[in-house]
Amino acid sequence: MRLTFWGAARTVTGSLHMLEFGRRRVFLDCGLYQGRASDAVRYNHEFPADPASVDAVFLSHAHIDHSGLLPKLYRDGFRGPVYATSATKDLCAWMLADSAHIQEKQFERAKRNRRNGNEEEPLYDADDVAGVMELFETVEYDRPTRPFPDLEVEYRDAGHILGSATITLTIEEDGRTVRLGFTGDLGMSGRPILRDPQPIPDVDHLICESTYGTEVHDPPDSAKDRLAQVVGETAARGGQVVIPAFAVGRTQEIVHRFDQLVNEGRLPPIPVIVDSPLAVNVTDVFRRHPECYDDELRAYMESDPDPFGFSRLAYLRDVEDSKRLNGSEMPMVIISASGMATAGRILHHLRHTVEDPRDTILMVGYCAPHTLGRRIVERQEEVEIFGEKHRLRAHVEVMNTYSAHADGPELLRFVTRLDPERLKRVFLVHGDPDRQDALAGALRSAGCDDVSAPERGDVFEL
Repeated sequence: MRLTFWGAARTVTGSLHMLEFGRRRVFLDCGLYQGRASDAVRYNHEFPADPASVDAVFLSHAHIDHSGLLPKLYRDGFRGPVYATSATKDLCAWMLADSAHIQEKQFERAKRNRRNGNEEEPLYDADDVAGVMELFETVEYDRPTRPFPDLEVEYRDAGHILGSATITLTIEEDGRTVRLGFTGDLGMSGRPILRDPQPIPDVDHLICESTYGTEVHDPPDSAKDRLAQVVGETAARGGQVVIPAFAVGRTQEIVHRFDQLVNEGRLPPIPVIVDSPLAVNVTDVFRRHPECYDDELRAYMESDPDPFGFSRLAYLRDVEDSKRLNGSEMPMVIISASGMATAGRILHHLRHTVEDPRDTILMVGYCAPHTLGRRIVERQEEVEIFGEKHRLRAHVEVMNTYSAHADGPELLRFVTRLDPERLKRVFLVHGDPDRQDALAGALRSAGCDDVSAPERGDVFEL
């Protein structure tokens, strides 16, 4: 029984882990690497095994850094099932199509600008997306399924984004049984919209995310107050608030917070714009899956049936409407993807606001190294957008309270509730090295003896 770490190893992107047992070979996630261009070219073209030899993929959730290489896997020969929750499948239908579209547009732009024949071609196209979507098989929370005679799999709610799940695999090989847990990405307890993360059964080995290491998020209730303050102060300056936000989860949570502030009379009378066709489509998916909502949102909807809509909110699809925003000087809030500011319409909005000291760039989630979002979070004096240098003169606010990831105390609670006598190893993934090392130390202090943070390509016998 062998476990190979391939993606999200000592970094926070490109989740992919390979499990081999008996004659089986399965992937846990199949995510796109997002970060430094030179690394992305290499990481996104390589798989740890021939895709045609992979029996199945178990997908934790729809974020592109966990699902975004599925069409590439299909293009290269994979034809096995992709197991995911129903909400994850619905989200992937939109997100993978959007990913293919972005790659095509980037390729066309590169050809126009360079004309040297060395542009990086798209990893996949719409046909590959359609092909892999036909392979999805949906699973329900808390209902174990047996995809193979020697493997039982159970999905539980991870509380990260709509449809996200932890995955527990019970493997039978050579007369012995081994249970492996995979957190995917864990959410925070007490956040709006989604249920809190569920505990998993006791396991022998655990693959655990470590995005925030031992850092502590601000209380969720304080986020709404600070959001109102930032918007109010920016509007008073006559400026605009630009929010790079992931189209899945983050956008819907922020919109819901604005909905609450409007109902409470605490938002200035300015427009709030969601400028992302993907976010519009994803919000429709949210509306179709109320089974994922927590009790708080269900109670809220008794007085406000649409938690993702209010009179001053507009969702934009048309590119011409998006362009008109950049010519406006009126105060407003613009929410647009991507959350790390690596692609999409957000780049145009940042180009038009980054040098204006009246404006505010509000960062509401984790940004990987070497991304524009990280450079803004670090408040670098100069940033590059569409190949042009811009001075960063806008206000920058960073609110990690809106992160969909568990913080350090939440991760510790999740792991240490497992039976320490049974838990042999903890593998930390999906984290920067400094944060992984800090979390590893905290886990050891809490009684987890064998904690490691594998490098890409590391192989472990279970």
